Amino acid sequence: MPRRGLVAGPDFQYFQRRYFTPVEVAQHNQPEDLWVSYLGYVYDLTPLAQEYQGDLLLKPILEVAGQDISHWFDPKTRDIRKHIDPLTGSQRYRTPRGRFLHIPPQLPRSDWANDFGKPWWQGSRYEVGRLSAKTRNIRIINTLTSQEHTLEVGDLESMWEILHRYLPYNAHAASYTWKYEGKNLNMEHTLEENGIRDEEEEFDYLTMDGALHTPAILLYFNDDLTEL
Repeated sequence: MPRRGLVAGPDFQYFQRRYFTPVEVAQHNQPEDLWVSYLGYVYDLTPLAQEYQGDLLLKPILEVAGQDISHWFDPKTRDIRKHIDPLTGSQRYRTPRGRFLHIPPQLPRSDWANDFGKPWWQGSRYEVGRLSAKTRNIRIINTLTSQEHTLEVGDLESMWEILHRYLPYNAHAASYTWKYEGKNLNMEHTLEENGIRDEEEEFDYLTMDGALHTPAILLYFNDDLTEL
């Protein structure tokens, strides 16, 4: 494991998170910053939108920017859902919002360019990570400054990924020891693996407000001004 001063951990200059929450995907909802999710993964379609800027076939994709479009796909084939076209009697892609990029026209046309290679939804060229199927809140308290922040995180994220989320609030976050109930956290592990249970379902069963009992991670300064 690389070290920065007193602190061991990944090089955050090149660090890539594996998971994104639906709320994060929803923030990328403009043509110049366009994300969607489908079938458990998150995709940055901004380059696609830039390449086909002004094309009418881009419109259905722009309309779902920042949303999950898993219902567009057959989960078994990971291809766009198909149906029998009543006009031609042949199997066609199902596009309730209207035909979009890389979907062939209903009838053969000489002006349809099909030299784009793989359709945009096939392959991983636009993939940026996985969609968190379940999220939870965690409080992070800086014992040096008494500042407290609540973060929404994916339940499969490692502590390093959670630290990466926390960096906008504290650029020296890796210069702290992260603890829960007096024990040092293993930054390679998830919250659950560190013994920080998600008790939201239990609180719901007891009709209690789980937000009043969000677990708190305490940060203790290591006297090492490492900035990430």
